Amino acid sequence: MGLPFTTPKAPKRRDHIVAVDLGGRTTKAVCVQRHGDSFKLTSFSVLDAPVSDKTVSAELLADHLKTISSSLEGRCKAMTIAISTADSVVRQADLPSMPIEDMRMVLKNNGKTYLQQDYPNHTFDCHVPAMSPTDDSKEKPRTSGLQKQKVLVAGARSQLLEELQEAMKSAGYIPDHVLPNLVGPINSFEFAHPEEFANEVVALIDIGFSGTTVSLLQQGELLMSRVLATGSDQLTSDLAETMGISYAEAEGIKVGMAGEVQGQLESLIGPLGRELRASLDFYEHQNDRPVSKVYVSGGAAKSEVILQMLRAELLVECRPWNPTSFMEIAVPPQQAAELEQVSPQLAVAVGAAMATL
Repeated sequence: MGLPFTTPKAPKRRDHIVAVDLGGRTTKAVCVQRHGDSFKLTSFSVLDAPVSDKTVSAELLADHLKTISSSLEGRCKAMTIAISTADSVVRQADLPSMPIEDMRMVLKNNGKTYLQQDYPNHTFDCHVPAMSPTDDSKEKPRTSGLQKQKVLVAGARSQLLEELQEAMKSAGYIPDHVLPNLVGPINSFEFAHPEEFANEVVALIDIGFSGTTVSLLQQGELLMSRVLATGSDQLTSDLAETMGISYAEAEGIKVGMAGEVQGQLESLIGPLGRELRASLDFYEHQNDRPVSKVYVSGGAAKSEVILQMLRAELLVECRPWNPTSFMEIAVPPQQAAELEQVSPQLAVAVGAAMATL
């Protein structure tokens, strides 16, 4: 799908990219090369995120990106960054049919009309979905003025985008794009599971550090998304408090030994599962279509016990998935064994790469 914030002078289509997912606890980065219609993962990195009480400065972020560069050991010089849902806006809007550049300007100058809220000093980008095969434009009544269409809109503070570009340049990279992390799993899912993406109704759940996103896709079109406040950090913190153990111990048990604390986890996963079920119910009632499959990404997707608990709440099969499955794997030998363990965490980073390649 792709929804990058266009830079002032957009570069030509690239054949290699470093894509970075700036997570709350860990930063995930991948280096991807394109060869015609095929893609190669040449390296990846999962590092502790910069620690800061408030916003990470451009200087601190630049140092962090340099560390990422050293860990990737690659020759990619262009970089794309995925930012959190707290730092970005993703909305559906009805906009007049016009070029994307004109849509961006309309939103910048008159965002409240189309987004029901003012977003001063923001930069916007738009994605126009392909018309559904069930749409019949002949049945639509003619109206005066510009005809409107459904558009997916993303936005972020212009100052933040400038700081990110400055940090990328300071780290020795060519800034390519910035995009919301919410669309990352959608982009990578399109390549990893093209048949399901194009033909089915699926829910993509990404359990991040500070929150969980759920996106409802119908035949390749994003019809609904929600951001839930419960994430991996809260689950680990609550488990540590319940059991009277350290945060690090709780994190290890949650993923690696979840069966031994199933009772405690059920009371923590239950509220998240009910919120997710409410999202699926809302979609199904609005569109009169059942959700056939649920795919889960993020670190928690490595736990079969957590997946079983989500299945019990959602009443739909919940599956982990590998966002790198469509790529040729050409990572250094020392990373090959690690990739299987961390791949569920790379959905956002891989999706950011695919948005710009």
